[in-house]
Amino acid sequence: MRTQNKQIMAHSGIMEKKNHNWFLLILLIFTFSSCNTGKPADEWVSLFNGENLDGWDIKIRGYEMNDNFNNTFRVEDSILKVSYDEYDGWNNQFGHIYYNQPFSSYKLRVEYRFVGEQVPGGAGWAFRNNGIMYHSQPAWDIELDQDFPVSLEAQMLGGDGVNERPNGSICTPGTTVEINGERTWDHCISSDSRTFHGDDWYTFELVVYGDSIAHHIVEGDTLMTYGRFQLEADNSPLSSGYIALQAESHPTEFRKIEIMELK
Repeated sequence: MRTQNKQIMAHSGIMEKKNHNWFLLILLIFTFSSCNTGKPADEWVSLFNGENLDGWDIKIRGYEMNDNFNNTFRVEDSILKVSYDEYDGWNNQFGHIYYNQPFSSYKLRVEYRFVGEQVPGGAGWAFRNNGIMYHSQPAWDIELDQDFPVSLEAQMLGGDGVNERPNGSICTPGTTVEINGERTWDHCISSDSRTFHGDDWYTFELVVYGDSIAHHIVEGDTLMTYGRFQLEADNSPLSSGYIALQAESHPTEFRKIEIMELK
């Protein structure tokens, strides 16, 4: 009996090993099959074609939609430029250029830089200041004299070469967010990033998941994380909207604007 039991146990061990090997083989086949026939990996898609402003709408305070006052937004040398060389001075002509499709969950990658001098009369806080407005109202919904769209803003700030000025902060025109589990009604909440001086190109990545969470990432460093976005007017969740770039009185250039939608 003992010999027979040993034979049975040995046989069982062999069968378990065979079954285990078959399981691994089937798992590998399934994995490779999924890789070969499943949904392709997410890809970056350019929102800016490098040639013109097709796919974008313009709204400047005091002017009708797509009245590009003083040629503020233009494309030159494959770069989308916010320019003020046709301005005599600043009269609160806050402007935004909106991509004409809404998004909800995605990664956005923007390469930008500040150049030149601020237009005369521009506010001190607007010096080397721009931003990615997201989950925004569309251009066609903006009032004639409205300064900023109801949105969330991933703020871009450049330094003056001397003073500290944190980049990648969050501003909330008409909205609220939670930071560290607490809702805040402050218009702007500063990050603790280093200052980005000079006219160098920088990469700003915005990672957004519906109304739940967002990350600001500049040059690979996560500078800001917050969540639970709401409209200030009625506290309803804000889970999608349009993407816009600003014109706040300082020349800015964008050479890459890419999005990867997240499922």
